[in-house]
Amino acid sequence: AGGRGKDGAPIITFPEFSGFSEIPDEDFLNVVTYLTSIPSLEAASIGFIIIIDRRRDKWSAVKASLTRIAGAFPGNLQLVFVLRPSRFIQRTIADIGIKLYRDDFKMKVPIIMLNSVSDLHGYIDKSQLTRELGGTLEYGHSQWIHHRTAIENFAMTVKTIAQMLQTFGTDLAETELPNDVQCTEDLLSAHTDHHSKLKDELKLAVKQGATLLTCIREPVTRSANSKLSPDELENVATVERLLAQLDETEKAFDQFWTKHHLKLEQCLQLRHFEHDFREVKLALDNLMEAQAGFADIGDSVTRVEHLLREQKQLEEKGQEPLEKAQSLALHGEQLIQNNHYAVDSIRPKCVELRRICDDFTNETKKKYDILGKSLELHKQLDKASQWCEAGIYLLASQAVDKCQSQEGAETALVEIEKFLVTAKEHQLSNPKEFYNQFDMILTPEIKANAQRILQKLDDVQEMFDKRQVSLKKLAAKQTRPVQPVAPHPESSPKRASPKITRPA
Repeated sequence: AGGRGKDGAPIITFPEFSGFSEIPDEDFLNVVTYLTSIPSLEAASIGFIIIIDRRRDKWSAVKASLTRIAGAFPGNLQLVFVLRPSRFIQRTIADIGIKLYRDDFKMKVPIIMLNSVSDLHGYIDKSQLTRELGGTLEYGHSQWIHHRTAIENFAMTVKTIAQMLQTFGTDLAETELPNDVQCTEDLLSAHTDHHSKLKDELKLAVKQGATLLTCIREPVTRSANSKLSPDELENVATVERLLAQLDETEKAFDQFWTKHHLKLEQCLQLRHFEHDFREVKLALDNLMEAQAGFADIGDSVTRVEHLLREQKQLEEKGQEPLEKAQSLALHGEQLIQNNHYAVDSIRPKCVELRRICDDFTNETKKKYDILGKSLELHKQLDKASQWCEAGIYLLASQAVDKCQSQEGAETALVEIEKFLVTAKEHQLSNPKEFYNQFDMILTPEIKANAQRILQKLDDVQEMFDKRQVSLKKLAAKQTRPVQPVAPHPESSPKRASPKITRPA
């Protein structure tokens, strides 16, 4: 009923019950074992006080009860009180019987025979005895059973949830991480759903425990003068202990789940990163392959300009995969900074992405440099060739008959000198400088073309040199000037001079 002795020993009462002897030994043992398991270990260690009420019974019932208790009581006994039969003859038999059969009861504790409940009050306070024993302890058997059943159900719920959490935790710990995005998403979703259901079970159990605690404390809540019995206080302690156990279990599970959930999320991040890496890597490889295909440096200005436009288009086409690669590498670095578990897998991929981006950028710059050189080379070759053609045309346009006169020769020389002034602007540099400047792009075909034009330049230059020499000679020829001669004075008529015939 929840009463306690003066030293806190739990009291178990065996009330008058005519069918006591008919209860099977197994049932009796189960009940007594259960009753002795209810008090705390501290209270149980003091020892139990047993009160056997046989006031309306016979000595044979007292003897049977003591024998059964002595042989099957599982706990530590402190005292046994017997309210012996009230009829005189039965009381006398009981006095004799207890003396004769004390050793047969095999009890190492005192058996105190009491004539009335007032004698019992000398040993146990009335506040710890029920009304049937003259006490004031409030006890409702149906309520006691209801509380005990609820506590045991709650204890079973706590145990079941703990087992469920442990099983789920074991399953999580043994789960192999998937190798693709879809399976990882499915696993994360399944585990999250299971976790949510278990959390709901936990919340429901906590609510159940709180409700039970409120029910047990209801008398105190209803009346400030009410006090809970030791048994009720222990019920409160039991429920509070179970709630604390539930709380600890939930915290431990939450810590484990947080780590597991983080690992699953990081696994999903990794699978997305790997998937994006494969796509970006494929695009970059195709880009590098296309760039490697641009080996031609052009054989004319038109061809080089076309190649430059194609290179520009390839560069523009490569911007998107390059930006994706840089963004993905930055994302990988962020994963590493966030303490991702797969650092050794992520970092090399980030390095490779940046390396390919740098390679493409560097190769693009080299292509532009080479094509720029090629364009400059072919422009110079074209200018030199045009200059040669213009020079040849100039020489051919100078009429020979016009150059025979001094004025015509001088005019032709001026034209040639003006034209030769443009040679520095349109001619190639000297062969040695030319080859040093364009050595990196000189293919056999380009070299042969350059040599042909250089030879043509020499030939044209030689033609100009010869024409200049010829014109200078023509300009230098002058007709001998006529010297004026003064007339001789006429001879005196008196003296005739002889006539001398001079050659014309």
